[in-house]
Amino acid sequence: MTTFAIDMQNFVKKCKKNAHEVVAKTMMDITTSVIERSPVGDPSQWEGWEKGSIGANSDHWLVKSGFVGEGYAGGRFRANWQLGIGKLPGGTTDDRDKDGKRTRAKLHAMIPAEAAGKVYYLTNNLPYAWPLEDGHSKQAPHGMVALTVVEFQDYINKALMGLK
Repeated sequence: MTTFAIDMQNFVKKCKKNAHEVVAKTMMDITTSVIERSPVGDPSQWEGWEKGSIGANSDHWLVKSGFVGEGYAGGRFRANWQLGIGKLPGGTTDDRDKDGKRTRAKLHAMIPAEAAGKVYYLTNNLPYAWPLEDGHSKQAPHGMVALTVVEFQDYINKALMGLK
């Protein structure tokens, strides 16, 4: 094999390696951004949930469902971010993750070493995900995903700058 052919092979290998690194780093930054921006339930911040304010049946359902009242623990929304590779994930979990560390670690571990060339889906299937994204939280008045999308190119640029 000629020196030129060997140089081209090495160049192609380096390009593939760099592409995988950039995609993996970008996906890690995107998942981190969305998870960290996700509000953690604090009933004292919610409007309209107080006893009697939305009707007796609704109040009972909210308490029974664990959304408010005795035993309520925030962090379910953060814990429900899911990463799909090649297919859209379905379902939800009852897990809680107030600081987002477990969810972040789980999603980051799913990103393959050969990350480039794949389709990634980041989703939250809880029924209140859309209202939260649409600003129904004082903690995330501008959503989570929309802000992350605006910063997408910054994440790519940061990943590119980290290449050796």
